[in-house]
Amino acid sequence: MPNIKLNDPYVNFKLPSTSEESYSLDRPSLGEIKVVIFSCNHCPYAQAWEDRIINIQEKFSKDNVSIIMISSNDASKYPEDNFEKMQERHRDKKFNFPYLYDESQEVAKMYGAERTPEVFVFDSKGLLRYTGAIDDNYENESEVKSKYLEDALKSLIKGNMVIVEATDAVGCTIKWK
Repeated sequence: MPNIKLNDPYVNFKLPSTSEESYSLDRPSLGEIKVVIFSCNHCPYAQAWEDRIINIQEKFSKDNVSIIMISSNDASKYPEDNFEKMQERHRDKKFNFPYLYDESQEVAKMYGAERTPEVFVFDSKGLLRYTGAIDDNYENESEVKSKYLEDALKSLIKGNMVIVEATDAVGCTIKWK
């Protein structure tokens, strides 16, 4: 369970991005609705959802939604998750959102993130309204029955409460130091 609970405000941070800029959640260029996704390069679950994350950002950017992806894995144990490999992944996959490096793992700990990917959605007031999985089928997008992240975003954009506020994140565990 996350250290940040539903309806809690986001915990701000400042992390380097693969574009070598620093990002924090109060950055003016970010949308009002913020989606923080803990992910990484090497995890097959994270890889399976990457194109969907790109599509979700594309679909909802006009609605003032910003996705921020963070890798917190220990790169000394998993070299595929080091900063240079993150930069390569960002370029190769053409991520349309910032990809940040939490080398100290402090942000993942503050959020209580445990899996890659694991989603935290904050409304326009900065309050946590959804946490968990992106959808219910990492293996096959065409067999998805519940689009948890998209449904949460649609509700928030309309000014409604999120119906499914929490699901279990499915993925690899964050690789701690």
